[in-house]
Amino acid sequence: MIKALSKDKWKYALYTVSHPADGFYEIRHRERGSVLVAIILTMLFSFSFSINRISACFIVNDVDPRSVDSFDELCSVLILFILLAVGNWSITCLMDGKGRLKDILIAIGYSTIPATVCILIGTFISQFITLDEAAFYYMVIGVGIAYTLFMMLIGIMTVHNFTLGKTLITLFLTLIAVLLIIFVLLLLVNLINQVYSFLHSIYQELIFRS
Repeated sequence: MIKALSKDKWKYALYTVSHPADGFYEIRHRERGSVLVAIILTMLFSFSFSINRISACFIVNDVDPRSVDSFDELCSVLILFILLAVGNWSITCLMDGKGRLKDILIAIGYSTIPATVCILIGTFISQFITLDEAAFYYMVIGVGIAYTLFMMLIGIMTVHNFTLGKTLITLFLTLIAVLLIIFVLLLLVNLINQVYSFLHSIYQELIFRS
């Protein structure tokens, strides 16, 4: 646990922002990354998103702060984080990908750093801008999200040793895999509910007859 959260692990996470190709290569081949750090970074991304929805100026934010549930948003982000990793791993296993599930988790988690930082910066900037200056706020947020997507692309491409074209195809199939996983999970939940209702009705009938 201590080693997974060591200072070197955090410094290397920041290193991947400025050197994504080299950083993700080292993560795959020299175990420089940490899944725990990746999870924490994903949680920080979720918190920054919630902070933005709560605190951003009304000029750029029409969300009622009272309607924001940070815990629900955190759970949603973590579930999506896991689904993307599992979906990508399941697809790349069929396409001769070299990356392990932990490498994918790290690549996705580390890639959220630019978005997290830019969302927080944008939230701060929003307190001092006018309506005419709102474009600057959206530019800051947009740059962070764009660089996060770029890092994620480089990360997936590097850990699997794929070409750019194959990586893009893989990411498209990953989205389809995520939708299929969600569909199967919903079917499973529905089936469990039906079985529970059936058993509960039998139980009630036996209690009534006794």
